[in-house]
Amino acid sequence: MNPPEAPTTRPSPSYQNAPTQSVRVASDDFVYRELGPRGGVPLVMLHHFAANLDDWDPRVVDGLAANRHTIAFDNRGVGASTGTTPDTVEEMAADAIAFIRALGHDQVDLLGFSLGGFVTQAIAQTDPGLIRRIILAGTAPAGGSGIAKIRRSSVLPTIKGILRRRHPKYYLFFTGTTNGRRAAQAYLDHLTARRKDRDQPVASSAFNAQLKAILRWGRQSPQDLAGVRHPVLVANGETDVMVPSQNTLDLAERLPNGELVPLYRDAGHGAIFQYHGEFVASALAFLERTN
Repeated sequence: MNPPEAPTTRPSPSYQNAPTQSVRVASDDFVYRELGPRGGVPLVMLHHFAANLDDWDPRVVDGLAANRHTIAFDNRGVGASTGTTPDTVEEMAADAIAFIRALGHDQVDLLGFSLGGFVTQAIAQTDPGLIRRIILAGTAPAGGSGIAKIRRSSVLPTIKGILRRRHPKYYLFFTGTTNGRRAAQAYLDHLTARRKDRDQPVASSAFNAQLKAILRWGRQSPQDLAGVRHPVLVANGETDVMVPSQNTLDLAERLPNGELVPLYRDAGHGAIFQYHGEFVASALAFLERTN
């Protein structure tokens, strides 16, 4: 496969204004943003349920991209990427692999957050040679505790957000303490900092397909992760109501080369955004290791 043509726009120093590009994958266009120094193994970021490119906290992306070539993308049918969103994690993984190959990369590091962590695990099992190192945040193994109950765990916080005219993530991703609320507002403020070239909203059809995929993942029998031999860094908050934090401990124990970041205190599903500085430092140190 020939490498893609160099982008006409110089790499941006910040995710807040990084240009949105696209690459053809089979019959569809996948949108992505990339920044950071070229060369070496790129870091590809796979995001969460009902998220598009604008849902990555620029503080996390910028921190990682200070040292690493970093790529965020919308999988098939999500945001401005065209096509039909698959309703299984395994199909999403196949699409992510096709996207990475279309960019001309033979090996990458992966950061999978929440649903993106499910997809990352599927990639590791179906195309292990594509991956060098893995970071899993706020995610769970197949059949993980509480995943099949995501409707129940997310309904009340979503209703509360609607009634109080706040984004649902204000309640879903963060704790109800003073620190949690402060972190929630800071995160949401940073998501709106980008004024131009914003991504398309996630369509209801994509939302429904992703929900089906999550429920199927949660209802599966637990998978044997002994075959995932990659170095894996696992992170989460201590009070995750969407993907119960016990799943993080389970992943770290079951992965042969799993390494647990101590659960972030007074933090929930959005812990890597609340503790963005600490998380970025841990992630970069992990990615820069040679063994």
